[in-house]
Amino acid sequence: MYHTSDFDFELPPELIASHPLEKRDASRMLVVNGGEKQDKHIRDFISFLQPGDVVVFNNSRVIPARFEADGHEITLHTAVDDKNWWGLCKKFNKINIGDVLTMVDGTQIIVTDKDDESGLLLKFNCDNVFDLLNKYGKMPLPPYMKREEENEDRERYQTVYAEPLGSMAAPTAGLHFTDELLSEIEKAGAKIVKITLHVGAGTWMPVKTENLSEHKMHSEWCCITPEQAEIINNAKRVIAVGTTSMRTLESASKLAKENGFDGRVQPICQTTDIFITPGYKFGAVDVLLTNFHLPKSTLFMLVSAFAGLDEMKAAYKHAVDEKYRFFSYGDCCLLFKKDL
Repeated sequence: MYHTSDFDFELPPELIASHPLEKRDASRMLVVNGGEKQDKHIRDFISFLQPGDVVVFNNSRVIPARFEADGHEITLHTAVDDKNWWGLCKKFNKINIGDVLTMVDGTQIIVTDKDDESGLLLKFNCDNVFDLLNKYGKMPLPPYMKREEENEDRERYQTVYAEPLGSMAAPTAGLHFTDELLSEIEKAGAKIVKITLHVGAGTWMPVKTENLSEHKMHSEWCCITPEQAEIINNAKRVIAVGTTSMRTLESASKLAKENGFDGRVQPICQTTDIFITPGYKFGAVDVLLTNFHLPKSTLFMLVSAFAGLDEMKAAYKHAVDEKYRFFSYGDCCLLFKKDL
């Protein structure tokens, strides 16, 4: 039985990347295969590919989801429909159901519900919430960056292949890829599939319980089309770029198992609250490219389930010793599934 404290590690604060590197493909890449570790760069990713591999990206686009209304800073994270969104607020306890908040342009927002986990349910009195946020919202940079949005974040906190709007945080493993690197993947004989998971609070909310079974994951919407599922099911290996791609693929694998479907994954277009911890049996993913994650986070638990807890603690200690850059704008690691 694992506990939250099992996934703690020491991280010097100066290793947290508060800004991106000048070039996307300049990031370092720590390769972890069992007990073996190699210090590489993201451009070396191509050398680990094999013909027949399928590389799976999350193409969700980040919304400028952080805005102010009547002095309250709010970050939207989950859409109920076009006009109603759940959002987190720093002054949650000072806002009541029925309150009307006003944005700088006069747009009124009605608080229709409250929840300790999800925050405020907000109804926007406007024609298009996305247009409103594009004008007055800010990119929802993680709090550990300890800074406000800067001009470069509009472009750099977004993957080069981002399409459907819906995320309140970037699928950060994809930030390392350029159009040129994507072309190199296909030249290596691998296929690219771009699935979707709209990143919400579930991916990054802290684990507040010591017992992992008591942690409740927020639901996030994901989609793999029938055409994409067929490509994935015919793959030699499936390489997930990012934990959000991994969670979508494994949600589709879980669905396939439940329905007796013969294949890695079944097409899926629904919400998922999958929580992957050590002991989980992976059904879809063979290799994972991901950034370095926070101590005691659900994402560090996920990578520990995939590559081994002892192996990941040793890898993170190596990353600290070698001064890798951590978190959203940081470096990445290429993990191979541990044989159980």
